Amino acid sequence: MITITQQGDFSRTINYFRKLEDLDLSKLDIYGQKGVNALRDATPIDSGLTAGSWSYDISKEKNTVTISFKNSNVENGILIAIILQYGHATRNGGWVEGRDYINPAIQPIFDEIVENAWKEVKRL
Repeated sequence: MITITQQGDFSRTINYFRKLEDLDLSKLDIYGQKGVNALRDATPIDSGLTAGSWSYDISKEKNTVTISFKNSNVENGILIAIILQYGHATRNGGWVEGRDYINPAIQPIFDEIVENAWKEVKRL
């Protein structure tokens, strides 16, 4: 037979999760702006329109907080930032190779978010 004995209560655990619910999400604006700056600086420049069209949104749902990076430069229904990233066909049947500029630009921002989020969790 196995017996489990528990002493005390779960007040520290409950308080920890309550603090997590009340985190100040405005701190994420710093990362949003850093991401926009990094994407702008890394975007291949022809006219500069795509580089200057980056923005971000922060949204919170029940158990999730999301930072979304967006680019509003659309020509003829085509998201220019995406075709720069992945490549595209030309009118004469050729192919313009894409250039991976988004991932290397944004990865350091993600790494910083993870590092600072872990510090915040340990602080609570």
